[in-house]
Amino acid sequence: MSLGCTSETKKSAALAKDSVQSLVGITQEDVREVRTGLPLGAEEIAKNIPTEGEIDAQTAREALERARNKVQDLRIAKSTFFALVATSGVVIRDDQQQDRLAGKNIFPGFPGLAMASVGYVETRGSLPEAAEVRGRPDAQWVAAVGVGPKGARRALYVTGWSWSAYAYRLENAVRSAARGAASNPGKEPLLYAFVLVGDDVYGAPVSPDVNLKAVHEHVQLSQLHAATPFTTELEITGRGFGLAAELAPDLGAKVAVAVLRSET
Repeated sequence: MSLGCTSETKKSAALAKDSVQSLVGITQEDVREVRTGLPLGAEEIAKNIPTEGEIDAQTAREALERARNKVQDLRIAKSTFFALVATSGVVIRDDQQQDRLAGKNIFPGFPGLAMASVGYVETRGSLPEAAEVRGRPDAQWVAAVGVGPKGARRALYVTGWSWSAYAYRLENAVRSAARGAASNPGKEPLLYAFVLVGDDVYGAPVSPDVNLKAVHEHVQLSQLHAATPFTTELEITGRGFGLAAELAPDLGAKVAVAVLRSET
């Protein structure tokens, strides 16, 4: 629902614009960590798995832990999972305590990963076992690289994040920045962050559905341009908000980030 321009909503829209620009920068660094770290991690994994025969789950788990501990970019990566995957696409082991991905073939959900045997790849898709929210659709951004010499790959080293978990990461970042800039700690704004992927909008697991709907209705990816944020003012359940969105090309084609802000 549209809202007449007020001083508060105008301020919210301007500050949301600043926030969304900073989030685009964050996405660039988050992806850089993976792009730089994953190939180095694959080299470490190759040192800790057998050169022939099957790779058992325990060996895979230990190799995953050592690789992440050895590579600084992977230690701080914002991934929600790391996994060692057979060249057939079947997950040998992931680094999560519940190991939800083990035994799953991830190629149907992420067809682009099949090319990881050739070189580093990034792609998008969806696997229910990698979702980080219940009762709401989720999907994932993933990256992978082959382990072992070309032509004789032993496995694929795969990492990624669910969009809902990544929206939560961005939301925490923008809220932290707002707290740091607040002159009155008791008057922090309401802030929400979202990731738009194609026709879908993903928010943090606890983000209200009405906010997701509002972002979906007001932001059209086809109308966004790189480095030029879209801003508007709107009303959600009787409260005025400023909304800003900008393309985040490092996350892939037709991906953007958005921020909803309301002064308190």
